Amino acid sequence: MSTLSRSTALPPLNGSDPASLWRRFQDLLWYDPALGLWLDASRMALSAADLETLEPRAAAAFQAMAELEAGAVANLDEHRQVGHYWLRDPDRAPNPETRELIRGEIERLDTFGREVRGGVLTAPGGAPFTDVLWIGIGGSGLGPLLIIRALQRHGEGLPFHFFDNVDPQGMSATLAALGSRLLTTLVIVVSKSGGTPEPRLGMEQARARLEATGGDWARQAVAVTMAGSHLDQQASQEGWLARFDMPDWVGGRTSITSAVGLLPAVLVGADMRGFLEGAAAMDARTRVASLRDNPAALLAASWYVAGDGKGRRDMVVLPYRDRLEVFSRYLQQLVMESLGKRLDREGQVVHQGLAVYGNKGSTDQHAYVQQLRDGLDNFFVVFIEALDEPADITSVDGEDPADFLAGFLQGTRSALCEGGRQSLTITLQRFDARSLGALIALFERAVGLYGEFINVNAYHQPGVEAGKTAAAQILTVQQRLEATLADGASHDLESLRTTLGLESPESLFWILRHLCFNGRGYSASGDWGQPDSLRFQRP
Repeated sequence: MSTLSRSTALPPLNGSDPASLWRRFQDLLWYDPALGLWLDASRMALSAADLETLEPRAAAAFQAMAELEAGAVANLDEHRQVGHYWLRDPDRAPNPETRELIRGEIERLDTFGREVRGGVLTAPGGAPFTDVLWIGIGGSGLGPLLIIRALQRHGEGLPFHFFDNVDPQGMSATLAALGSRLLTTLVIVVSKSGGTPEPRLGMEQARARLEATGGDWARQAVAVTMAGSHLDQQASQEGWLARFDMPDWVGGRTSITSAVGLLPAVLVGADMRGFLEGAAAMDARTRVASLRDNPAALLAASWYVAGDGKGRRDMVVLPYRDRLEVFSRYLQQLVMESLGKRLDREGQVVHQGLAVYGNKGSTDQHAYVQQLRDGLDNFFVVFIEALDEPADITSVDGEDPADFLAGFLQGTRSALCEGGRQSLTITLQRFDARSLGALIALFERAVGLYGEFINVNAYHQPGVEAGKTAAAQILTVQQRLEATLADGASHDLESLRTTLGLESPESLFWILRHLCFNGRGYSASGDWGQPDSLRFQRP
């Protein structure tokens, strides 16, 4: 809990008044010694009146979060519970079966990781596994990438390679880099439903190359999926090396404390249990029903006031640690997929959201702080720092990199405030698996509370589903188009549009441009800058 007593009144945010800033700092600084974490909201435009106005929304939000953790159905589109909080505190799961499932998976993951790293589980032929090829999309790719970049130490565990896109050039480069090591590569396929196109396509390409190289897919493949899914059934029938559960009540963007994040952690020898403990400890701190004494509520309130409850300011995330470089990308999905909604819970059009971007400090001081300081005031900054330093990087000729890094953060924070720009600062006493778990849990809860503040469902994603549906329709049009061109005759776009019964030939232009420039045997005559002049055929 915070060790500071707070006054009932807040002085206004005034970047030119040091005394006022100091009083705000004392009033809006949250600190927990057990977590070793400070949250400073003093440079956000929160006022005492704002906090008082938000109290009714906050009370309703705390109640909604309690119901969520108790097992209420939160994803109404798919009639699903949302239970990522149970993953780090199984005792909170709503029934004994779920509690035992979570505990059992943690033990299985721990054992699997130790056996792979220790050479007990080996590749076909008895050689130790040398690499991991991770195939996942969205949270199933970003979560593992964050774990690896943040927690893997040099020389520890297995090197990771990712198929987190369906870019054929990216796949080709990754497979070429692995080369003959594919024979000793552990391939992990993540897809909760088993039907998501991106991981399926990645799996097909990896499997084809591995088997062409002489590998044994079943003895090298691991599935992370929902029990009973198509992928789970395939892995069971083919006898894959292992299968781990991704429960129906875990969404991709909140899956990092499931097997999606824990499996990478154990394969690189990171402190998986410390990671879970940090998340559980922060969960406990963020259940406190108080805007000022709950760090996630303080975050959500700061976001709400900064953007007038409409998301009118972007969140710029600047972690001053290389190991957290991926964190802004991770938050993009967590925040933007959760909060970017056209409709509120009453079906009213609201177009809510909170855009996230960023990289790391102090790199971004040379990239876009100039605009943050002097340009359009449509953002707030989230600074993240850690106080611990490595023993092997010390002062040379009186200059210590850690001092400069801390100075750059404070200098940028001060410069922004003097320019009337808002910022939050999160300080970690040390950066490790436990603090990473706490940091993730802090933002997860803040997103949930903010969703309640603005009355949107943070746990469904109709826009994502609409995009998938549209992509499937385009692929269907391509199949029909290729069947039409199989006659070998020459066709223009208008005749193809009429034949296929489309309202516009624009999608046909995109498809045919793709086919003609990829060695598929299609040709075009005419001017590519004048689509109506083009004629297409496949000899």
